[in-house]
Amino acid sequence: MKRKAKNIMDIRIFVAAHKHFHNIATEEIYLPLQVGREGKEDLGYLTDHTGQNISHRNANYCELTGLYWMWKNISCDIIGLCHYRRYLVHDEKILTKAYIQEKMEQYDMILPNSSMSRYLNEYEHYCDKHMQKDLECCHEVIKERYPQYETAFLWTLSSNLISLGNIIITKKNILDAYCVWLFDILFEVDKRTDLREYDDYQKRIFGFLSERLLRVWVMMQRYHVLEENVKCF
Repeated sequence: MKRKAKNIMDIRIFVAAHKHFHNIATEEIYLPLQVGREGKEDLGYLTDHTGQNISHRNANYCELTGLYWMWKNISCDIIGLCHYRRYLVHDEKILTKAYIQEKMEQYDMILPNSSMSRYLNEYEHYCDKHMQKDLECCHEVIKERYPQYETAFLWTLSSNLISLGNIIITKKNILDAYCVWLFDILFEVDKRTDLREYDDYQKRIFGFLSERLLRVWVMMQRYHVLEENVKCF
């Protein structure tokens, strides 16, 4: 009896970039995406300023302008975001299409391995590197809009585990659900925050917050998660 052929998944991993780079991920699933394209020189890649987008807010949302564009404008089976220098790897090699397809038949998402910061916890880490009031504002928004997530939020801040970069590979419907939750929170924090006195680094507030919020959201789901290393190239 013939074996039933596996469904070939439409897999697209977007590689966030803001400048020209040598794309070492040679498989066709890895697609360079120029983030913050609005008002900038065209690098010849896919851009995040088409369709529904927040490209003009890249200075505040970092790679999330790419994530937002993916959410609103892309239809596929499996979708992911990495950086032009940071990729998910297995055995030190960038994840292949075959490997991703195999794992996504068993898991719901692939995330970076949790890293331990040198701080006692993520609350201390965030307050040392960024604006404490931004974290407190985020907490208030979660209490108001998603009170069932507050315990997970506080647990995340009490831990010293973190996954930086907003790097993710998952099913498109899962990414969509995450983005609905994430951007609802961030846009509300945005409304309550005056960025005029922030320096350029601290203006990246929503990228910083989202790196903590991904863990909060995943903790509240019942997904099967595979963790892989992130390698800088």
